[in-house]
Amino acid sequence: MEDRTRIYAAVAFTMALFLGVQLGGLMLVEPLEAADKAFTQNPDDPTNSILYVGAILVMTALMLAAFKFDLDWIVRGFVVLASAGLAWQVFDVLVPSPFSLGLAALVGVALVAYPEWYVIDAAGVLMGGAAAGLFGISFGLLPTLVLLVVLAVYDAISVYGTEHMLDLADGVMDMKVPVILVIPTTLSFSFLDMQSPDSVDTSDEEEVATDGGSADAETDVESANDVEADATDEPEDDGVLNRDAFFVGLGDAVMPTILVASAAHFHTAVPNGPLPDLGLPLVTMNLPALGAIVGTQLGLVVLLWMVLKGRAHAGLPLLNGGAIAGYLICALASGLSLTTALGL
Repeated sequence: MEDRTRIYAAVAFTMALFLGVQLGGLMLVEPLEAADKAFTQNPDDPTNSILYVGAILVMTALMLAAFKFDLDWIVRGFVVLASAGLAWQVFDVLVPSPFSLGLAALVGVALVAYPEWYVIDAAGVLMGGAAAGLFGISFGLLPTLVLLVVLAVYDAISVYGTEHMLDLADGVMDMKVPVILVIPTTLSFSFLDMQSPDSVDTSDEEEVATDGGSADAETDVESANDVEADATDEPEDDGVLNRDAFFVGLGDAVMPTILVASAAHFHTAVPNGPLPDLGLPLVTMNLPALGAIVGTQLGLVVLLWMVLKGRAHAGLPLLNGGAIAGYLICALASGLSLTTALGL
């Protein structure tokens, strides 16, 4: 019973981290738009999504090459700089410039000097919200939906088909950078003391994205201390309950949150008038955005339930699928037509 309680607490913590990324993205929608931070000239152009997916493939190849030739320090340096850069995007729209640069620098220093699990998680939520907010105001609804569908399909292929992300998963885990969210299941767990994953079970893969240093990874529930497991071994029935930590890719939280932010930003009216904001403090929230949040969380619950049964699964089919389903249901319930909801 105690083991199950720990796991349920870890699941709740995972959901809270996802919610933190989602609310962070919504909080930044208006400030980022006011600061003219959108990075696309035409947010409704669906080729934006294709270009981004192409960038993911290129970055994946480069990172695999870096790990093969023992150039991990280059990848780690890039991710730390990207983390500080995304933190600066957040602080720059919230506090005066001299302070924003200093705070962003502190984020980078903390990741280099003391990458404990709570430092990784705090930086991950910060940069995840920033990435989702930036993409949300830069990608209209159609490009966002295209992006989520394509990445969900790619995620499934990379996990259940080619399995070409195994080496990348090992390399990323060893670097201790915020391309993952760390969810401890014991109070004594230390990410700093975790042994190198060179021989860890990598039955679950990670895929690292490009823009803003965000990442897309499947949920990883390998034991922090179980460094003897073979990737082909069948897990024991109660093995998950004895594990010290879960590792969830930051991109699993970021990608569906792009739809949350895009829905909040671009859906402002229905045929009979303005689309009402839900009036929540500090965040821009309408019904379609709320539907995407709820759908993502339901997808996360199903994903974790599947993973807790002892097998790794691709995250984005369930998470993106849940976000899209929740978004469409609530968009139609709010009075939007299907073509408008799809961005056509």
